[in-house]
Amino acid sequence: MRAFSFAVFLFCVAFAPVAYAEDPVQTAQSLIEQQIEAFLHDDAATAYSFAAPGIKALFPDKDSFFAMVRKNYLPVYHPGNYAFGKSRAIDNGAVVYQEVLITGTDDKDWTAIYQITRQPDGSYKINGVQILAKTASEGI
Repeated sequence: MRAFSFAVFLFCVAFAPVAYAEDPVQTAQSLIEQQIEAFLHDDAATAYSFAAPGIKALFPDKDSFFAMVRKNYLPVYHPGNYAFGKSRAIDNGAVVYQEVLITGTDDKDWTAIYQITRQPDGSYKINGVQILAKTASEGI
């Protein structure tokens, strides 16, 4: 019986990378959660680290990026509550669109559509966010 248990253990270990292969949607959701956490803790450096190169070209340092987010994306910067809505991965996961339903600290409801892109090194970065002042999911 021990030999069988050991064989099952070896089988599980051998195929664990396949079972836990990176899911672009889960990766996108994790990035969004981590960036929102950084915003909530006023951690500009960490929040900026999730930005794609195109965003960093527009905002070449963490302070200008953080100021832009505070001014234009208050519901994302300090959400009262949020939940993931619909998502779509295209081009074999090269681009992920993720809907985030947000209730702001002022109790207003928003929908944020994130675009997450796979980088040449295989990592994912946030390439943009569009905010809409409504709650009904219209899909992506």
